[in-house]
Amino acid sequence: MKTIGLIGGMSWESSDLYYQVINRKVQQTLGGIHSCQCLMYSVDFAEIASLQHTGEWDLLAKKMISAAQRVERGGADFILLCTNTMHKVAGEIQQNIDIPLLHIVDATATAIQNKKLKKLGLLATRFSMEDNFLKERFQSKYGIDTIIPDEDERRDVHDIIYGELIKGIISESSKQRYLEIIENLISKGAEGIIAGCTEIELLIKPTDLNVELFETTKIHAEMAVRIALE
Repeated sequence: MKTIGLIGGMSWESSDLYYQVINRKVQQTLGGIHSCQCLMYSVDFAEIASLQHTGEWDLLAKKMISAAQRVERGGADFILLCTNTMHKVAGEIQQNIDIPLLHIVDATATAIQNKKLKKLGLLATRFSMEDNFLKERFQSKYGIDTIIPDEDERRDVHDIIYGELIKGIISESSKQRYLEIIENLISKGAEGIIAGCTEIELLIKPTDLNVELFETTKIHAEMAVRIALE
């Protein structure tokens, strides 16, 4: 079994979900009392979120590179960045380590292609929806188009993530707002929905929708297990 390196804490709620999914998948695959072989370096998300909102991405890249190098020195065979948003600096991370970084878009795009879908709605942080680091990779590498909510909807999606979900707060009113936004994306042609922030899976479940929901955390974590067990 390969050792999975995890860079977590963004937020710890989603990192907890990664750890659960990975271990359950290992046990399901190998049986018995098997569990994953992994290393996690977890950051203080208050500092990370503050730097995100002030646009200090160069400093964030340095922090992520340092975390990745620590995990690599610890003996990881490959690394997962347990967050969608910080994949904005995934290229810089990969350039500064000697082991592979499993990109969350590559894992998610594989699942989307298996369903033969081409146009997806993207729900994520404002950074991920309004910048191109996720959308461009989906399109250029996989021919998958993404559409995002309107400006006021993007604000609500972002605020619910940072104001509630990263704190473990699950609100029925917020869930209904997300479902309303998803319906608007479907009306614009979305064939499925990408839960492009790891915490969104705490609020919205596949059974809530009439289209496919691509849970990036689950997809990313389960692909990591497949690689670890190859």
